[in-house]
Amino acid sequence: MENVMGYYLMPHPPIIIPDVGKGEEKKIEKTSLACNSIGKEIGDIKPETIILITPHATMFSDAIAISDEERISGDLSQFRCSNIKMDIQIDKEFNIKLGTACHLEGIQSVLVDSKLLKKYNCTYGLDHGAIVPLYFVNKYYKDYKLVHITYSAIGDINLYKFGMEIKKVAESLNRKTVVIASGDLSHKLKEEGPYSYSPYGEKFDNELLESLQKGDILKAFSMDKVMIEEAGQCGLSSIYILLGAMEGKQIKGELLSYEGPFGVGYGVMKLRREENNVSNLDLLIKNKEEKFKDKLNNNNPYVKLARENLDHYFTYGRSINDISSLSSELLNQKHGVFVSLKKFGHLRGCIGTIMPTTNFVGEEIIRNSIEAAMHDPRFPSVKKEELDDIDISVDVLMDSVPCEKDELDPKKYGVIVSCGMRRGLLLPDLEGVDTIEDQLRIACDKADIDFDEEYKIEKFEVIRYKEE
Repeated sequence: MENVMGYYLMPHPPIIIPDVGKGEEKKIEKTSLACNSIGKEIGDIKPETIILITPHATMFSDAIAISDEERISGDLSQFRCSNIKMDIQIDKEFNIKLGTACHLEGIQSVLVDSKLLKKYNCTYGLDHGAIVPLYFVNKYYKDYKLVHITYSAIGDINLYKFGMEIKKVAESLNRKTVVIASGDLSHKLKEEGPYSYSPYGEKFDNELLESLQKGDILKAFSMDKVMIEEAGQCGLSSIYILLGAMEGKQIKGELLSYEGPFGVGYGVMKLRREENNVSNLDLLIKNKEEKFKDKLNNNNPYVKLARENLDHYFTYGRSINDISSLSSELLNQKHGVFVSLKKFGHLRGCIGTIMPTTNFVGEEIIRNSIEAAMHDPRFPSVKKEELDDIDISVDVLMDSVPCEKDELDPKKYGVIVSCGMRRGLLLPDLEGVDTIEDQLRIACDKADIDFDEEYKIEKFEVIRYKEE
């Protein structure tokens, strides 16, 4: 008999709770009915432990957080609703075994309590990502202990492996368990939503829900990275952990409801393990290896050079010396170059030059790729074992020209601001930089220029080369 007896995807809009929505919850009635059906089903299962993965408690960049005091409590007072309160016992035995298992498997996780979180000026407690799903569970059943987990940007396969450890611990403790992945889908479905509209929003929601319904794990893990970033979602990492807990079998998903009237996608789904054995982990690892081979064989000379130079540096302790085989376009041009490194979608290093400092673009890439990896003061130096998970982009800067504020376009042009000896640069088409004001403020901050000071503005175009 399976110890994990239920797998669920649930959204967490506070507005779905009548005390918060005050009538607006009727616009997502299907979502409410679907969440109630899951709550009733969990009530029928009567689990000893509920595992809940949330995006909205304190999140660490390098470790999954597992709440670890005797109890955990919270309310919805931040949503002007103080009468919805919860105080739940934590399954500390499960926590200890899970933390130990993660340590043995090399999965970054940490047990967190009030004392630890205080060091980061954070508080210990239930967040709305946990309270909203549990609101529907508590209607029907309260006799459970909780394992409260906040995911981290440690990589999709590591999240999947963490889910596998959840299942192993439930089995080793012979604990009747259910797993809830709390997460909303795209926040960019409408102009009047919480974020600006993106056509990627609906596409992301459709692709993800379809892959879960079909049990196509590989597709769920291989969605376009640009689409994922542009969708503005918070549920995918919770889902990766949920799917890891289902490892070893084919899976199917039953979509109970999907709505998005407020500009945010709310998906409610039950998932189940089928009879057929399959190692989705093996498929994911093989797919990752193939993608890395594609990076090494990238036929774009700019990112290929940056990749080969980093590999050479970590192998021999020095940059590439023999440049005789470089393409003519790398040897015949002189431009400023920025090299950016991203790991799991998050910046890991970025160093560049506004004007050329070497004899040609190829040398500029060789120099700045190592600088980005080893000497970006915002990050610790990159380690060799990280290279597989890093995506590289190379921005070649065209000559800048003086301009007025209204001639800028943050998607098309980069900007340079200067006041005396102070100078700040911002590349174009950066996530979260949507307006000219945003662009200028950030550039001024980088240059230590007061936004209200008089300063000169230059714009420039960039040719961006990315690993695909």
